[in-house]
Amino acid sequence: MNKQSQLSSSHLLLVPSYNTGALLKVTIEEALQQWLPIWVIIDGSDDGSEALLAPLQAQYPDTLLVIKLPQNRGKGAAILEGITQAQAKGFTHVLTMDADHQHPADYIKQFMQMSIDNPEAMILGEPMFDDSAPMIRVKGRRISNWWANLETMGWGIHDSLFGMRVYPIQDLIAVMHSTSWARRFDFEPEIAVRMAWSAVPVLNILTPVRYIAKEEGGVSQFKYGRDNVLLIGMHIRLFTGFLLRLPKLILRNK
Repeated sequence: MNKQSQLSSSHLLLVPSYNTGALLKVTIEEALQQWLPIWVIIDGSDDGSEALLAPLQAQYPDTLLVIKLPQNRGKGAAILEGITQAQAKGFTHVLTMDADHQHPADYIKQFMQMSIDNPEAMILGEPMFDDSAPMIRVKGRRISNWWANLETMGWGIHDSLFGMRVYPIQDLIAVMHSTSWARRFDFEPEIAVRMAWSAVPVLNILTPVRYIAKEEGGVSQFKYGRDNVLLIGMHIRLFTGFLLRLPKLILRNK
């Protein structure tokens, strides 16, 4: 079995989606040209976006799976559902990718190849922003990144919030079962920190990201008030956990 076939049989592309409308179809169309299999987790969407995927499912009946959750449970919860089913099917690694066309499909193979070469590591996208990025979002993530690196003693998390990542499924499931948090917008930063606490190695890939304007069909589920409160509470909780783990982390990093 060659390296590419090994990669295809063990690595899954997982796309969680909530009310992303027409952008979901565009995202999956582009992804299908780069990777198979792909699973889409429809997280209780009520916009009918999954119906847009029906023609693609007919075209890729064995390699494009759409899983519809009856209620919106949050991004982290949707990913947990997907990886639990994926592990049962024999997949060992998962690349998560946003459904809103912000992440570049032509980087999928690069992420997957780095993972097959380093199967013990989580592969994190490190975003390269263009002029479309809202400055408030760029500055806000700098704060989150500062806290994440403090909480992990500089384990190597270049960006704590970017959603294009490869995870070893077994490690990810173990970390998610260790906490009742990380089920909504807090998924990426909390999981990155907790996997670093578990000594999962980190590798980073510089990755372009685009923000699509609302008038161009762009969608965003980020709510500045609600989600910033969630992130502040998360970092307070993680910093407390960091202090409790500090002696072990110091010994590990020596």
